Amino acid sequence: MRGVRGLAIVAAASLALAGCSGNSDDQGADDESTSSGGVVLANGTEPQNPLLPANTNEVGGGRIVDSIYAGLVYYEADGTASNDLAESIETTDSQNYTITIKPGQTFSDGTPVTAQSFVDAWNFGAAAVNAQLSSSFFEPIAGYDEVSAEGSTLTEMSGLAVVDETTFTVALKQPESDFPLRLGYSAFYPLPESAYADIEAFGENPVGNGPYELAGEGAWQHDTRIDLVPNDSYTGPRKAQNDGLSFVFYADDDAAYTDLQAGALDVIDQIPDSALATYEADLGDRAVNEPAAIIQTFTIPMDLPHFTGEEGRLRRAAISHAIDRETITEAIFQGTRTPATDFTSPVLEGYSEDVPGNEVQAYDPDRAKQLWAEADAIAPWSGTFQIAYNSDGPHQGWVDAVSNNIRQTLGIEAEGKPYPTFGQLRAEITGGTVAAAFRSGWQGDYPSLQNFLGPNYQTGGSSNDGDYSNPAFDALITQAAGTADREQANALLLQAQTILFQDLPNISLWYQNVSAGSAETVSNVQYGWNSQPLYYAITKE
Repeated sequence: MRGVRGLAIVAAASLALAGCSGNSDDQGADDESTSSGGVVLANGTEPQNPLLPANTNEVGGGRIVDSIYAGLVYYEADGTASNDLAESIETTDSQNYTITIKPGQTFSDGTPVTAQSFVDAWNFGAAAVNAQLSSSFFEPIAGYDEVSAEGSTLTEMSGLAVVDETTFTVALKQPESDFPLRLGYSAFYPLPESAYADIEAFGENPVGNGPYELAGEGAWQHDTRIDLVPNDSYTGPRKAQNDGLSFVFYADDDAAYTDLQAGALDVIDQIPDSALATYEADLGDRAVNEPAAIIQTFTIPMDLPHFTGEEGRLRRAAISHAIDRETITEAIFQGTRTPATDFTSPVLEGYSEDVPGNEVQAYDPDRAKQLWAEADAIAPWSGTFQIAYNSDGPHQGWVDAVSNNIRQTLGIEAEGKPYPTFGQLRAEITGGTVAAAFRSGWQGDYPSLQNFLGPNYQTGGSSNDGDYSNPAFDALITQAAGTADREQANALLLQAQTILFQDLPNISLWYQNVSAGSAETVSNVQYGWNSQPLYYAITKE
């Protein structure tokens, strides 16, 4: 996630996007891998699910999916959307689109990428019978409501139609001025026809159309690593500039950073808390500290005991006021985080630090105690307030600090609830069994305020893991999506955030910089608007 300024959003006139060029703490890269020539070694985490584009909505799987698939557009380092497989994306009303893909494109197995490849993949991703986590990304398309309804057996959206081998049309339910901007997100990637014979098995050994492909059968060694090699059939702007890419799955970021310093890892996208005070001195000009489209939050499920109704609203506000964001970001994160004033990111067009209601973000122990006492008058508090987090990421420090703030200010028991791996935590969150508040940071899928708000808080949103629902919020999100003028749309999204500050479905904490680095073994390391390295551009001798 990198800084983005002045993103150009699609107008309602004719549009054609311009084309352009193992889990032990001491686990690291083995000797054979570190001597493997130009193969780039990067840190990673075990994906939650098989590697299917519409069922991958977390970073561990996302960085791999983005490497082995290619979509209609891709995002340059600054967040600009440029054509990848698309020849053109045209509309005259921002509701009906004609999409033409470049001819001669193939998947890594040699089968052609066609208009049908996109239409079939989008229909598969949307249909309720397939239970894909990113289904809601297809919500704007006509017919989505019918195929996504609970119990529906329909599998084809009426808004999609194949014209010929390289052309298909998309009819939306209403004008959506930023629809083309969304098309670089992984949910919109195509799938080969072979995927549908056994979709789960395909996800273990996927065949993509992006800059990389799996190094062979079994290249994904669960809980250890995944090895990718350049896909020679890919001819797009993200052509691999190295001999391969291996993601090593670390149990914690300290082990990854140690390997980076030893030259056993080439690039890392997140510096551990323990090294934040020293990494810029350690790495010199190979250290990175710059704004990104990332926000750290934690979600309080809407059905968590004591956090429903008016009692819940009071307790949520009390907890927000109890957190000393300024001190935590300085003491733990050494200035690589900034206290949040909204639910999005300052690097996005339309961001404002003056959203009405955001005074609830202020550290105010007296106000916190007052609100908590008002909640106790409705129903006395009992139990321990817990924040679930994954131990294989750098979260214990801030979770302990936030828990200490809550415990000391409100006089209740508060503590972290650690899970060994991100996958285990996500399994309980998506299964609705976590029974606690839980960390819920967001890394932008595409550079828009809408992306930070809709998936996380709209009723039925793909990442609305706390099951928040407010019809007034939903209406503003829908209205903003259908507003062609981006300034007006962003104004509506700010209004929507005032509702979030009233309901506090999650507690917004701080914006995160890209705090990352690379070893002397590699060159041309650049981090994108969403904090991820542009892996394909890295060179290694």
